[in-house]
Amino acid sequence: MTHASLHWFKSSYSADGGQCVEVAADLVASHGMVPVRDSKIQSGPVLALPATSFSAFVAGIKAGGFPA
Repeated sequence: MTHASLHWFKSSYSADGGQCVEVAADLVASHGMVPVRDSKIQSGPVLALPATSFSAFVAGIKAGGFPA
């Protein structure tokens, strides 16, 4: 599976033109990984995070652990 064939999405809270990242959930079940990329540079590098680390990151955001 190439990065182009993944189903990329960004948060519904993202506004057009903002500082956004996109994630693909396609590899969670088969590889335990969550690919992440910059939404403005879709052909750029992709960071593949362990699903457990990505879940902990999202939980930290929801808990207010990363204030703006």
